[in-house]
Amino acid sequence: MTAETRSLKIASHFACAALLCSSLSFAAGNDLDGVLHEMDDAAAKFRTTEATFTWTEYNKVIDDVTEKQEGKIYFRRTGNETQMSADIMQPSTKVVIFSDGKIQIYQPRLDQIDIYDAGAHRDEFESFLVLAFGGSGRVMQKSFDVHNLGSETIDGVQTAKLDLTPKSEKVRQHFAHILLWIDPQRGLSLQQKLFEASGDYRLAKYSDIQVNQKIADDKFKLKPNGKTRTLTH
Repeated sequence: MTAETRSLKIASHFACAALLCSSLSFAAGNDLDGVLHEMDDAAAKFRTTEATFTWTEYNKVIDDVTEKQEGKIYFRRTGNETQMSADIMQPSTKVVIFSDGKIQIYQPRLDQIDIYDAGAHRDEFESFLVLAFGGSGRVMQKSFDVHNLGSETIDGVQTAKLDLTPKSEKVRQHFAHILLWIDPQRGLSLQQKLFEASGDYRLAKYSDIQVNQKIADDKFKLKPNGKTRTLTH
């Protein structure tokens, strides 16, 4: 896997998770313009979000799940930036942080930090990160064709379902489209599904969601020891 492909896949994980940041608020039956308007209004109120997550990878060739990760995810807005941190607990410990335009991945087992510069692949990253950074529906439309697919029940909750297709041909070579399921009662994205061009997909599900609560600063800082190796890609 090339560094470009790896960095794009990392960005897509954050995009899935970061849709929680929008704190959406709309009824499942609303038309698309109404949905996007409510997203714009709700984005202005976002400060922090944290949740428990499950990320599942499915491979079409073998018709089976290849990886399932579980942990906690944190977001906060500082100035014009939204920072994100994921504490992956299963199947192995890993910490992933997005801050200051960089993604840092710390693997304690290897005692190694990998750093990816978002600016190196600006178009690809912006296409995904625009989903979350500010959570604006109108900004999202600049990078995606958005369609309202109506309502669908997820874990007993009737949700509004959106289908996003990347406008960038380069991005579509990796990800054909994205499905979002929004809980209209709480105004939160409960589930996202990213379909790769190969037919593989990744499914993100969230629970125990808390919005606009205080999050400790150390959740957005790595804690390596003095011997930790750092690699920049």
